[in-house]
Parts: sequence; C-alpha cells; structure tokens
Amino acid sequence: MQLTSPAFTDGQPIPPQYAFCKPSAVGHVALSNNFNPPLAWSGVPEGARSLVLICHDPDVPSRADDVNLEGHVVPSDLPRVDFYHWLLVDIPVSRSQIGEKEFSHEVTARGKPGPDCADGMRQGVNDYTAWFAGDQDMAGQYFGYDGPCPPWNDSLLHHYIFTLYALDVPRCPVEGSFTGAQLRAAIAPHVLAQASLTGTYTLNPALR
Repeated sequence: MQLTSPAFTDGQPIPPQYAFCKPSAVGHVALSNNFNPPLAWSGVPEGARSLVLICHDPDVPSRADDVNLEGHVVPSDLPRVDFYHWLLVDIPVSRSQIGEKEFSHEVTARGKPGPDCADGMRQGVNDYTAWFAGDQDMAGQYFGYDGPCPPWNDSLLHHYIFTLYALDVPRCPVEGSFTGAQLRAAIAPHVLAQASLTGTYTLNPALR
C-alpha cells in the first residue's frame, strides 16, 4: 500500500493549518485552524474488509517538568512516549481518500463528539483527553483528529506518523471510547498490510 498527502510530502513539515497550535509573537503560540490533512491511498490488498488510520507522535516528553516553561528547555535526550492524535476505524475499502477538513475544521474546546462519525466510521479518543484533564475550560473527551502542538521549548523536532492499516475484518474489534494503545492491540491479529506517511512540526523558533 501507499499513503500520500497533497499537503505535505514524507519527512517534510506539516503546514500550520493542520496543527492545533501555531507560532505566535505573543505568548509563543496561538490556536491554529486544526484542519485534518487530506490523505490518499492505493494498493489496498485483496481480502481487506476495512481500513484503520492512526496518527501518533512518538516524540512527546515522558516528563512535563520543563514543558512550556520560560527559561527552560526540554532536553533532546529525555525519554519520549507516544501521543495519539487521530484514531479512525471502519473506513470502507471503497474509499481511497480523506478530504481536507472532512473530520476536523477547528479547535473544539472540550473535544469533538464521538465515537460515531460519517459513513459508518468511528473515531477513538486522542491524547488531548488526558492532556486537558485538569483544565477547567478545555477538559473533555477529544474524539477524532486534533493536530500538532508540541512544547514550544522542546529541543527535539516532532514527527507525526499517519499509518493506514488494511484489516481482514469488516468492523474493527474495539468499542466505546477506545484509546490508541487499545486500538493497536486490537488490530494486531488482523492486519493484512500497512503504509505510513510522516510529517514534522515544531513550535520552537530555533528549529523552524
């Protein structure tokens, strides 16, 4: 299989309209458009009965001690963990693309609804759910796509990996408000093929 986007090429920066936050001269960052990027794919194998899309960032700091603090830098050698930005399941095999803004067209405080969405598809909760858990204005369940917003003082460039999986089952074996870890475990026995596309993003002016 092959996964591509007309918005960015593999290994290159993701444009800011597809991010949750963008650089700002005041306060370092501001909310961005948060559009989901357009994606297209080909080469789905015969026997595939549904598709799954996962977007994750493997470069998120494992500790928040220095995150977004004036006079501090998140060191590049700090151990990193996965942060899931999008979990979309039950994609019909008749589809070969996702349109720009089809699943997200703005930042939605407290999160977009789910898990059900268009064409019988479902979306899991992304990791902004946990990130905003203690925020009185933003706390909620964040279903669907929410784009990049890495720490503005992180010395490491972040990578956003979009992976499309072809499954041998018509309905993904997850239910309710499923997470990225739960989804990965559930699909592992059912994957026939997969393809990935990686974009980069930073809010650190020293890396832009």
